[in-house]
Amino acid sequence: MRIGVIGCGHWGKNYVRLFGGLPGAALTAIADTDAAKRQAAVAGHPGLRAFASHSELIASGLCDAVVVATIASTHYPIIAEALDAGLDVLAEKPFTLKTSEAVELAERAERKSRVLMVAHTFLFNSSVRQIKGYLDSGIIGDVYYAKARRTHLGLVRQDVNAVWDLAPHDVSMFLYLFGEQPALVQAVGRKLHRSGREDAAFVNLVFPSGIIANICVSWADANKERYLDISGSRARVAFDDLNVQEPVRIYHKGITIEAPSEPTFGEFKYLLRDGDIVSPTVPVKEPLRQLCEDFLTALTIRSVPLSDARFGAQVVAVLEAVQAQLSR
Repeated sequence: MRIGVIGCGHWGKNYVRLFGGLPGAALTAIADTDAAKRQAAVAGHPGLRAFASHSELIASGLCDAVVVATIASTHYPIIAEALDAGLDVLAEKPFTLKTSEAVELAERAERKSRVLMVAHTFLFNSSVRQIKGYLDSGIIGDVYYAKARRTHLGLVRQDVNAVWDLAPHDVSMFLYLFGEQPALVQAVGRKLHRSGREDAAFVNLVFPSGIIANICVSWADANKERYLDISGSRARVAFDDLNVQEPVRIYHKGITIEAPSEPTFGEFKYLLRDGDIVSPTVPVKEPLRQLCEDFLTALTIRSVPLSDARFGAQVVAVLEAVQAQLSR
């Protein structure tokens, strides 16, 4: 499959690296408005064609599919142009900045029988896949609530706020793990750097099943965290993406309430269950490579990828609801 990469900056260069070496892929072209970035990409891949605009790449006929790794505000027109040219597309997150645009692109791809995938990388993380198995098998029991923290100092985006930059990861994980869309969204945020955009935010999601989830995002926090945990009736599972040795831990601990047959005031007893803490072995695989391989599989057998455009639109719908709360 002949692959072109549109946008070779902070994250796009990773697609250049991967598609330049993955079996079944041939990196044939890149596009970037920055000449230095074009030069850096071509230097590592002799024979690679470089273009100053995405339109030139799309019109070149050199690609069967393209990766769109430009700033979020440009995704919609570039993806639409690529689909109209008959190309399959892998788009970086956030898919778009409006749910209506995301749904329209999903419908356009379906009409044209094109593969349109959104790069929600954590769906391809081995730890997240493992946690999904624990939830589906009942090891965690009934899920009570979940917490996610994604904080660091910089990189401060110039086109979107911290929610649109960071929260897509946690929203996509919650939608994947719980298999449902939230029924209620609450959010507060603060603009710290006089940029007119929220640099930190706290988000609450309430799901139809009763699960509640909290997300904290900030790019103005001196403590870098990539953390998620889920508490259930049987156990709690925690995922620390910065812990290379033990990214997943299962805490077989809990609490139950015992009442006497004829209860009187103050006779309820809380019973603590103190069990093992298990650190399971997690396969070491690069999530972005797994994602790119899934995209190539979808191109080859014309299948629906795990994080397809419909899933991407669901994530955008949550983010748009969060933004509406912040704007109030």
